Amino acid sequence: MVKILLNGCGGKMGTAITNLSKNYDNISIVAGVDKSPKDSSSYPVFKSISEVNVDCDVILDFSRPDSLDEILNYSNTNSLPIVLCTTGYTNEQIDKINEFSKNHTVFRSANMSIGVNIVNNILKSVSTILYENYDIELIEKHHNQKVDAPSGTALLLADTIKNTISEKIDYIYGREGVSKKKHNEIGIHAIRGGSIVGEHDLIFAGEGETIEIKHTAQSRDVFAAGSLKACAFIYKKAAGLYDMNDVLGM
Repeated sequence: MVKILLNGCGGKMGTAITNLSKNYDNISIVAGVDKSPKDSSSYPVFKSISEVNVDCDVILDFSRPDSLDEILNYSNTNSLPIVLCTTGYTNEQIDKINEFSKNHTVFRSANMSIGVNIVNNILKSVSTILYENYDIELIEKHHNQKVDAPSGTALLLADTIKNTISEKIDYIYGREGVSKKKHNEIGIHAIRGGSIVGEHDLIFAGEGETIEIKHTAQSRDVFAAGSLKACAFIYKKAAGLYDMNDVLGM
């Protein structure tokens, strides 16, 4: 049984993870962290991760970037692997995570959906072929409470395309005024509204035809399932930096 400490347990994703975890025999959430604990939780909830006194095997984080230092400190003190599902980290924070993973077990992914990560691997195969004759645009849609824009997933997908192309690629975040597209640009457009869970639409527009690769998350359960799978995967793994490709064997 893998015992999970869930940081950000009171949020929408934390609630989805808690509910879905009840369907697993090999996983149990034994404690949570949230700034506004709720008495109705099925496990003890602490206001700060530094206050947690429950024995656990893995830290699962679905919170905010500003909690990173506390998580790394708790992981280091208690020798616990971390699954980081939070997005919106600064470059400095990403460097800190990468450095930490040299001596600790860390899993980090911009998106925990199996489908998104399969799309990402498809892009590794087709982007170089399509780039010569197609313009590339990316549209992402999320609910109106999402903090970061563009989404971490949008940047993951855009970076995958960029890294497969030898020419220098520039990102254009939305357009206004006189803005004729250059071929080496990838337009990234963020839409926020209502309760949209998450949509990512990659458009390859050529002469006389358009190819679209789209992923739509219809429920937060797809991210919850991926995060729980990651916790089971990383338990007792050696120090290093892991992601969904390792979980999927891709």
